[in-house]
Amino acid sequence: MKSVLASLPKRPEQLAALSSSHFDLLVIGGGATGSGIALDATTRGLSCALLEREDLASGTSSRSTKLLHGGVRYLERAIKHFDAHEFHLVSDALHERKALLTLSPHLARPLPLVTPIYQWLDIPYYLAGLKIYDWVARSASLGSSTFVSATEALARFPQLKEEGLKGAVIYYDGQFDDARMNTAIALTAAELGAVVLNYLEVEGLIKTRGRLSGVVARDRLTGKQHEVFARSIINATGPFCDSIRMLDDPDAAALVAPSLGIHIVLDGTYSPPDSGLLIPKTEDGRVLFMLPWQGSTLIGTTDHPCSITARPTAPLEEVDYLLRHVSDYFNIKVTRSEIRAVWAGIRPLAREPATQETSQLSRDHVVVVSPSKLITICGGKWTTYRKMASDAVDEAIATASLKPERSSATETTPLRGAAGYSPALAASLELEFGLEPDIATHLSHAYGGYASSVCAYAE
Repeated sequence: MKSVLASLPKRPEQLAALSSSHFDLLVIGGGATGSGIALDATTRGLSCALLEREDLASGTSSRSTKLLHGGVRYLERAIKHFDAHEFHLVSDALHERKALLTLSPHLARPLPLVTPIYQWLDIPYYLAGLKIYDWVARSASLGSSTFVSATEALARFPQLKEEGLKGAVIYYDGQFDDARMNTAIALTAAELGAVVLNYLEVEGLIKTRGRLSGVVARDRLTGKQHEVFARSIINATGPFCDSIRMLDDPDAAALVAPSLGIHIVLDGTYSPPDSGLLIPKTEDGRVLFMLPWQGSTLIGTTDHPCSITARPTAPLEEVDYLLRHVSDYFNIKVTRSEIRAVWAGIRPLAREPATQETSQLSRDHVVVVSPSKLITICGGKWTTYRKMASDAVDEAIATASLKPERSSATETTPLRGAAGYSPALAASLELEFGLEPDIATHLSHAYGGYASSVCAYAE
């Protein structure tokens, strides 16, 4: 166990550092963005603390569609409306997709996605659109989009409705383990010197001459309060960022337009282990994904305005929405009785006053600075967490006149577990520890280069 955890300080040491240090940067929120900010700051040589009130990735960051993607729907919108901003958002996301596949090869992989087509006129439309997707990715492309016959489409997805099927377009995106990647980001930051603590809930802000200088945080495990001081404070609490902003200014206007996305999980027989399915047309114009996920089939996601709660639940009408569209494309009817799991997550979309539908809101992020210099980052998406983190730290440097020792190195810093990982690791674990193939494969992807240490400790 020593080899697994030797580089990570224990909780008492982290708590002691929290109380005795004056940090350059304090991050509230341990999701993908907050953890990314902590990592970005430490690679620049800035001292940083991160406080999370629950488990790392316990909220939105572990409730995604598990895709690293540029956003084919956003590209369609960019082309239809000549929206350069949306186009650049897709371009940035495709660049970040490739970076994450490189920095965390044990947690992410390319995944072909099949788009079934039932109208002849849709073939050039979808093929051209996905070829543009490839072109925007350029050197970051994961594979060339191609049209395949109905026979090949059915060979990949035998459950597809055969009647009227003209063929399919296959394109590529990335799939990843969101919760484990979030944890790997935070642990990598801790390895590099960041103080990372969960179950520390920020309950108050400290101001000195009208400017933020620290926070009051309660340890939810012991009840003890801690005062933590920093030159700059970043609010990266996702859907809950307005509650932190109101600690700073009770009259602050809402920044978040919360949107509920739900996913359901079916038996693995609904999808092959090496391909996903894009359902391109739904009754309200959204796209749905049907993906292999840890031996099962993941289907999502919906997009509806919602209230903000720590434990969002999936409305039955949203569950039925997903089942209805799966049944439209499959030769069998899928019922609620076949659902193995359901989860819901709240997207913290940045509010746009003129836009009523959350599905029409941009997935770009915003960075807002209050008069007391509280920095809030909101919006964005998982795939672009690294760029979001960099923008937030840039703002902190400018706002608090911080002096980084070097530029950000997150684009070249492998995440914890990447070192020592190879596609042959699972076979090596089978031989060394006598593991069953499925267990060895799971451990190799979950822990990467640390998998052997985990097995040795288990023995």
